[in-house]
Amino acid sequence: MKLLFIGDVVGRPGRQAVQALVPRLRSELGLDYVVANGENSAGGAGITAKTAAELFAAGVDVITTGDHVWDQKETAQLLENEPRILRPLNYPPGVPGRGSCVVRQEGKPPLAVVNAQGRTFMPPLENPFLLVPPEVERLRQQTPVILVDFHAEATSEKIAFGRLLDGQVTAVIGTHTHVATADEQIFPGGTAYLTDAGFTGPQESVLGREIAPVLRRFLTQCPQRFEVARERIMLLGALIEVDPATGRAHSIRRVAEPWTEPAAEHQAAPPPASTGTGS
Repeated sequence: MKLLFIGDVVGRPGRQAVQALVPRLRSELGLDYVVANGENSAGGAGITAKTAAELFAAGVDVITTGDHVWDQKETAQLLENEPRILRPLNYPPGVPGRGSCVVRQEGKPPLAVVNAQGRTFMPPLENPFLLVPPEVERLRQQTPVILVDFHAEATSEKIAFGRLLDGQVTAVIGTHTHVATADEQIFPGGTAYLTDAGFTGPQESVLGREIAPVLRRFLTQCPQRFEVARERIMLLGALIEVDPATGRAHSIRRVAEPWTEPAAEHQAAPPPASTGTGS
């Protein structure tokens, strides 16, 4: 059984890469399920019904998010209406949406996905180290194949979280920093781990944004408009091979697939949306 996790999809370029590459990767790699972090899919900040629909149509089965999940005003209704879009599990009770789901495809074992958010250098949420293990135990009654997107800043917190869940889930993949790490491994209990999957979108950038305004911000400390960049677009993520009977991971490897926007489309494209707007 093969799972593909796609790192944070940034803006229109990231969505275009997913639309162009995921159908081919599903066929070439024999993928059973695809999970993508889509919290930056709308103009680089947040997610909308439109951007989510594009990802689903491309072959994504579940969309995870993180601290930017609320950046678009329609998010609350979107999370209520679409169970395949997750927000971090460790929000307080009563917050719209859900932090986990189980997806099924005919002839394939079910896949459970959990979305959680770290607390170090992040907005204060409930403790994921206390809340996620009981949720994992509940999901294991339905399937042993469980993928966790841990959206966090500190590498130590991510590694500790992966160690906590070793042997209880199939994979713990980190998101949020947009910088792919090279520490993919299988923990002793059979859990695949990667500190950060990187991001899907324009790599000639600062974390997906145009370079010049970010530099001006650091040089002057004055507010800038951080537009989504457009050059050297890549799909980054991780491919995990799993024993569907036990949920243990056999292997994990990083994925880095380039995509080049057709020249005519690039010239005709409208200016990229500014932060906080849909695209």
